[in-house]
Amino acid sequence: MARAGGALALADVRYLRTVAPLVRMQLKRWELRAEAIDDPALRTLALAKLHDEGFNAEVAAMVVTSVSRIHRARAVEAIVALEVLFDYLDGLTEAPAGRGLRDGHQLFRALTDAVALDTSPRGGYYRHHGQSEDSYLEELIAAVRGSLASLPAAGLVGEALVRCASRCAEAQLRSHAIPRCGPAQAERWAQVAAVGSSLGWREFLAGAASSVLAMHALIAAAGDPRTTHEHALAIDAVYLPICVMPSILDSIVDHAQDLRSGSPSFVSHYPDAATLARRLDAVAEYVVARARMTPGGTHHAMILAGIVAYYATNPLADSELGRPVNRRLRHRLQPAIAPALLTLHAWRLLRGLRNRRESSRARSRDPSRSSIHPTNP
Repeated sequence: MARAGGALALADVRYLRTVAPLVRMQLKRWELRAEAIDDPALRTLALAKLHDEGFNAEVAAMVVTSVSRIHRARAVEAIVALEVLFDYLDGLTEAPAGRGLRDGHQLFRALTDAVALDTSPRGGYYRHHGQSEDSYLEELIAAVRGSLASLPAAGLVGEALVRCASRCAEAQLRSHAIPRCGPAQAERWAQVAAVGSSLGWREFLAGAASSVLAMHALIAAAGDPRTTHEHALAIDAVYLPICVMPSILDSIVDHAQDLRSGSPSFVSHYPDAATLARRLDAVAEYVVARARMTPGGTHHAMILAGIVAYYATNPLADSELGRPVNRRLRHRLQPAIAPALLTLHAWRLLRGLRNRRESSRARSRDPSRSSIHPTNP
């Protein structure tokens, strides 16, 4: 964990200098493409996802800081396109126009097709959906495939990538189906799927739902010519428990809102905050131990510390549910998490100041607007 703290400082420098400009360029590319979508509902969804969740791609690209500069741009292109694709599919399967599990499975074939380089994309993703077909999905898939194929170890990470995509799709669909079909179907699937893993069914469901992060890590590994098939499987094994964190920590931040709206939440599967804190602490302990035996383990531990710090510094995490979780995870991840916490506290402060400044400018341009609601920092 001490080495992970140093790795985080180095990764921050690399990210700001060589990765962030590439990410912004790719996000602008997909924003321009989304504006050209013919179907107004699909266009609105695609643009909303880019505007509201584009930060997901910025965070995802942090894994690319371990990739050599010669392959970094192509890895960024693949990761940004994959994250934009994933967020768009997430919106399509959550939207009222969605037709349930059959529609969701058809749509999420796009996620698997994006990384299954040994087979051709199957198409027909909107077959059971309420909106018309559009080439936006196909272009995202082609961008992922083209960039991924150019990386030196793409063929060696392929099996793990397809497995991640299938796991992620099923968990997303099962979670989205809870309002219509109840939580039992998600629990049954996770209990079976978790057999042989290091996780209980609750953690497996959460980790599988965020396994797009494991896919990003595997794409980064594809940029290293030393990566082997065994390395790819080891990376998948360590990232499945890492992926538990964004799902559940995000649910903690959104807990009060989810209670008001009646939305399903990963934290609702736990009987109390103490149990939740113990389970996440056990997951973090496992990740740190597993990272020691995994190629690039320091980098993976750094990613874990960064994820936890990102959510721990959100003011909404300081709740009755979040406090015991944050206390245990901060203790578990010392000393690596200390610089991450400082960096993210400063980032949130600067982002809040920027949002207030932009809100003030908006009010000065349009005095009739009585209230501006900036993005929560």
